Amino acid sequence: MSESSRSASIPSDVLGESVFVETNGIELHTVQAGPESGPLVVLLHGFPEFWYGWHNQIRPLVNEGYRVVVPDQRGYNRSDKPPGIDSYHIDELAADVVGLIDAADRDTAVIAGHDWGAAVAWWVGLHYPDRVSKLCAVNVPHPTVMERTLSRSWEQRLKSWYFLAFQLPVVPETLSQLGNYRGIVRSMRSTSQPGTFTVEDFERYREAWSQPDAFRSMINWYRAIVRHRPSAVDSMVTVPTLVIWGAKDEFLKQSMAWESIDLCEDGNVCMLDMATHWVLHEEPVRVANELIGFIRGGPQTGTDR
Repeated sequence: MSESSRSASIPSDVLGESVFVETNGIELHTVQAGPESGPLVVLLHGFPEFWYGWHNQIRPLVNEGYRVVVPDQRGYNRSDKPPGIDSYHIDELAADVVGLIDAADRDTAVIAGHDWGAAVAWWVGLHYPDRVSKLCAVNVPHPTVMERTLSRSWEQRLKSWYFLAFQLPVVPETLSQLGNYRGIVRSMRSTSQPGTFTVEDFERYREAWSQPDAFRSMINWYRAIVRHRPSAVDSMVTVPTLVIWGAKDEFLKQSMAWESIDLCEDGNVCMLDMATHWVLHEEPVRVANELIGFIRGGPQTGTDR
């Protein structure tokens, strides 16, 4: 795997350098920081964010000696945006992450993901367990739990209504861009604690969303998962797993966090009672501390049922 010398801007208040990495036949923009010899930690963002979703956790991990790689996942921000819905099958998304581990010349990495990034992290843990030393999923359940809950719970089906809305061609990305992304900004504000996102944050998000073909590619993740309905080869996760969950998540039932660790040989839940789906931004220090403690193998707090 080779790395490109191209550059992309990183906010001055964020630790790291911009690196483009070839993986799985595409090129991903990443932010990388920390000693190159340090244990590798890969942080995966969700929708509708980009690498910046994890910006508060980079410095604490680096201060502990970890090598941190935070990609714009395929279709997002500065990364490649291959055409077609099939390009966003979760098998491809997981292979992208394995390629990042290869590019770092490592056998394994700690994989942590939020939202869609957590879905990819679960998939990597299930299908490439030999490449994952530890797995952390933030506010998205194990894929088997998600599928099972959707089949049984009208409450969760109603919470996930946008999955079906995003299946329409052209319409979702067109509506999302109206008023300088007014609707999506309003949604993020209304489903998070007051003051979670700043005006400057949304300026950065709008810049990412405005990249050519970005929003269409981002929504293609939803189209691909509904079209293909992938099933994991095995539902049991064998790598040590931590589930961090904002209890006030309006998109996902809290019970799925606990059900997820029932499918982990070594799993724990850290439930943050006052946080929402946007827990990375609302509880940045707590999330960083829980992740570092988990990687070190120490006890996690707030994991009791």
